[in-house]
Amino acid sequence: MSDVGAWPQSIIKRDGRVVPFRREKIVSAVYRAAVACGGRDQHEAERVTDDVLTLLARGRQRDSWPTVEEVQDLVEKALIERGHARTAKAYIVYRYEHALKRAGRESLTYSSENVPYRKLWEALTWAIDHDCVTLRQLSGIVAEGRYRELIAASDAFYENELEAAAARIIARRDELRAVIIAGPSSSGKSTTTLKVRERLAAAGIATVPLTVDNYFFDLTDHPRVGEDDYDFETPQALDLALINEHLAELAAGRSVQVPRYDFKTGLRSGIAGTVVLPPGAVLLLDSLHGLFPGMTESLPEECKFRLYVETLSQVRGPDGRYIRWADVRMLRRIVRDMQFRGYSPRATIRHWPLVRRSEMRYIVPELRRAHALVNTFLPYELPVMKGRVEPALGPLQDEFRAGGEELQEASERAGRLRAMFAELPAVTDESVIPGRSLLREFIGGSEYHYH
Repeated sequence: MSDVGAWPQSIIKRDGRVVPFRREKIVSAVYRAAVACGGRDQHEAERVTDDVLTLLARGRQRDSWPTVEEVQDLVEKALIERGHARTAKAYIVYRYEHALKRAGRESLTYSSENVPYRKLWEALTWAIDHDCVTLRQLSGIVAEGRYRELIAASDAFYENELEAAAARIIARRDELRAVIIAGPSSSGKSTTTLKVRERLAAAGIATVPLTVDNYFFDLTDHPRVGEDDYDFETPQALDLALINEHLAELAAGRSVQVPRYDFKTGLRSGIAGTVVLPPGAVLLLDSLHGLFPGMTESLPEECKFRLYVETLSQVRGPDGRYIRWADVRMLRRIVRDMQFRGYSPRATIRHWPLVRRSEMRYIVPELRRAHALVNTFLPYELPVMKGRVEPALGPLQDEFRAGGEELQEASERAGRLRAMFAELPAVTDESVIPGRSLLREFIGGSEYHYH
């Protein structure tokens, strides 16, 4: 271990356990910090890691192993010595946030308190009026044969939310050049975008869709997490420079060639099509990170309208707590990933921490930028999701439990879903779900065409 350039066989974790040392974890951490600052040089991440290993070899005794904290200190040192001050800062913030999380303390940079209380009050009032405040009441609705009524009432609530948002867009028709539909993963942005487009067309406003997902970098260019996953949930996973270049060109009346991204292969190749924005028309952008300032900075602020969508569930579980909005969306993503993107429930649940971390860092804190908010939660979706997902959860929870500390969160997520499903009947006859329902975006069979 004393030779320069060698690295240890083991590392001491914070709880005192000795585990195998994995060089690639340092590379990934450094690269992720660099990506957060707009960098994308994996070779430089490798070089910084080599510096860390050299420092480790020089400073360690032959028969001792480094601690996680010692290695992280050396990462900061190596980044600064190579002149990567911004990346070092991003790494320090990331490290500090994880320390707060381990201590059970609230993050200083993340926020989950940005949703207007009026929207939550409206959702709760609807749930009270429709006897759908608890999972037990929802179960009773299914048992009593009132499931179709619940579907109609839920869809009507969502459509009314859309009407109100569309009215605000139409009121600004003379100044708008872009309507941005934003929101966290699986919140229903695609369906909402299509329904907004219908309403604008009815008001005589022409729209041109721009699929921002086509601007993803190749999957292998994203930071690697573990042995079989990549972090593609951040705004920097998109080619922001090219997006802004194209937005500026479109706003100036010039055409652009939109790249094509294939989610199944994880590659961007070829051209999806040519887009031009005629005079008087409005761009429609459906994007996870539509609120992120760097996404549309080439467009003047006064010509943008930002609509935010989220599953604002106000249904309580047996413990009296509201079911988590993120769990509703995770269920949607599990089903969508199985059906359309070739990912297993195991892969989606394991990947979910990356989704949540990006949401809390890049999406929720920007909610103040939204001009309108639409609640996309459909209470009737939960029994459908039980029929689709529950069979896989038991074996997965057992697997995650046996996976040690790194899979503890995944085990807890699977456990929460199982506890929720225990209170509900499964609905397997999906023919009762209308073809224009937002839920069809995830379970298939929609009358809408999704790119």
